[in-house]
Amino acid sequence: GLANLRPGHVQKHTLAAGHQVIVLGGPAMLIGLGGGAASSVASGSSSAELDFASVQRDNAEMERRCQEVIDACWREGEANPVVSIHDVGAGGLSNAIPELLNDSGVGGEIDLDQVPSDDPSLSPMQVWSNEAQERYVLGIAPDDLARFEAICRRERCPFAVVGTASAERVLRVTRAVAGAGRETVIDLPMDVLFGKAPRMHRDATRIKPRVDLVPDLSGIVLDEALVRVLASPTVGSKSFLVTIGDRTVGGLNHRDPMVGPWQVPVADCAVTMLDFAGHAGEAMAIAERAPVALLSSADAARMAVGEALTNLAAAPVAELGEVRLSANWMAAVNHPGEDAALFEAVEAVGMELCPALGISIPVGKDSLSMQAVWQADGQAQRTVSPVSLVVSAFARVGDVRRALTPQLRLDRGESTLWLLDLGAGRDRLGGSMLTQVFNRAGGVPPNLDDPARLKALFALVQEANAAGLVMAYHDRSDGGVITTLVEMAFAGHCGLEIHLDGWAEASLRALFNEELGAVLQVAEADRAAFEALVAKHGLTDLAHAIGRPKAKLGIKLFQGDEVLFKWHWSTLYKAWHTTTHAMQRLRDNPASADAELAWRLDDADPGLSPKLGFDPAEDIAAPFIATGARPRVAILREQGVNSQIEMAAAFTRAGFDAYDVH
Repeated sequence: GLANLRPGHVQKHTLAAGHQVIVLGGPAMLIGLGGGAASSVASGSSSAELDFASVQRDNAEMERRCQEVIDACWREGEANPVVSIHDVGAGGLSNAIPELLNDSGVGGEIDLDQVPSDDPSLSPMQVWSNEAQERYVLGIAPDDLARFEAICRRERCPFAVVGTASAERVLRVTRAVAGAGRETVIDLPMDVLFGKAPRMHRDATRIKPRVDLVPDLSGIVLDEALVRVLASPTVGSKSFLVTIGDRTVGGLNHRDPMVGPWQVPVADCAVTMLDFAGHAGEAMAIAERAPVALLSSADAARMAVGEALTNLAAAPVAELGEVRLSANWMAAVNHPGEDAALFEAVEAVGMELCPALGISIPVGKDSLSMQAVWQADGQAQRTVSPVSLVVSAFARVGDVRRALTPQLRLDRGESTLWLLDLGAGRDRLGGSMLTQVFNRAGGVPPNLDDPARLKALFALVQEANAAGLVMAYHDRSDGGVITTLVEMAFAGHCGLEIHLDGWAEASLRALFNEELGAVLQVAEADRAAFEALVAKHGLTDLAHAIGRPKAKLGIKLFQGDEVLFKWHWSTLYKAWHTTTHAMQRLRDNPASADAELAWRLDDADPGLSPKLGFDPAEDIAAPFIATGARPRVAILREQGVNSQIEMAAAFTRAGFDAYDVH
């Protein structure tokens, strides 16, 4: 997730003795109790009781109510009743409450009986340590408690005062015992709880994977290769996923996965807006290269970071240093070779690549049980996933309207498609989709060899975008540059002429390698200015003019003046849409799925073009509120409502005073 913070909300305030410790949100239940432990145990090797207790069950409505309370509090500004706040995650209250207190240098007196619970059979340990979702712990001054209670009552959000902060740095947790008064469950100095833990030592052995130096491409014909690659689920259209639910619940979404008048799901990054009046916002992108990890975990991790950044480059980001990353590490710990592979991947990204790029990874998580164990015919069986890094990249955006898309445009005359090849012509095919669909050895995997080149590419795209030189942009990733080009043609509903001279004499390797890079559409009138920028950023040797878009819906590959291959646009789109069409026929009405496919293959379809019957800049409310009296309107909000803010903004813009009624 991504959030915007006001400066006053960055640092938590300090709790003092007597401040109330609050649990906000849902009750304790026997769920998630084994979360931290079970997540690092191979699937199938734990007990049924631990598996059951580890299952997380979400409660979206409770999370919503908690968020409404938190929002109401921070909107109070200087009168915000919340002194400090901590979410309840791994370890449950046993982690959240001590950390809340320790951050302020205080101890606490906690009454376990006051913790809301839906299960009276829970032991003190289970109440204290379960990881039931949608809960927060807060510190609030006694004088602000009544105001906080009123907010919770209005939002119908449960809360409980479970204790107080104490000057003595000791955590005491007690409960009532029938006929025996109060029992002390925990009595520990905070220094013991938060003392420096001993460093973990692990023995790991590197297992060097077998990698063929030369890829096996014998018998592979380019025509068949392209159709197979486009039809693979990894490369093909994800429309069946994108359309399974609402993809723009709020009113501040600027760029969702669907691009252009023909709504093709090829966007490089998501872009949202900061408010309803301006054009500032934020961009986010995601990337992973798990197949490469079978050959080199370090290379795969570097490629994941690189692809996240080439995706994010489509958004107008001021500079690379403003980008922040989130890293989700997945590995099968204790499996031979995997601990060492995880270490190498983390070292490659955290200690080498990110410092070289000047960006940080402030947040992340891990899942270290990526293996399943079972018995078959008396023999132990095991399925193991390779070390995987999923990278999310985030950055603020000054003007969302300048975000680039892969949609090729034909409205500015002749244009050229430029490939920026960070692989520098190495054309490494290891782990590529081409080798996967033919079940071949791919040779050496791609890698991010030179961080300086990636920084230069990012800076070049940003400067060219700011100068208005870039008409369309799409990064190179799964399926290689041929997939990049075809997807751009799909989004623009146009054809292509691709010229292989000077950069793709070894056509299979050049077209299907998945080295880092990007394709940019630049108008011929701007060619000199773009080439000057390429030279300025030191990328002249990596930039190739590789083709141009055409209005006629055909895709041709040229070697000199000779046409090597040609396809009709609809043939390739049908292959690319194969998985989505099959899934939709199973999940939805088959007739509707068939109708959508026919629509998408219609050469003459004009796409969606909104035509406004009014001027959105016109102030239609002015004649009605000239007296200064703005009519009041109540915005009704209840469970399941998601658009109250958007509706209030619309009414406010139309001249009303909007009131939240809940």
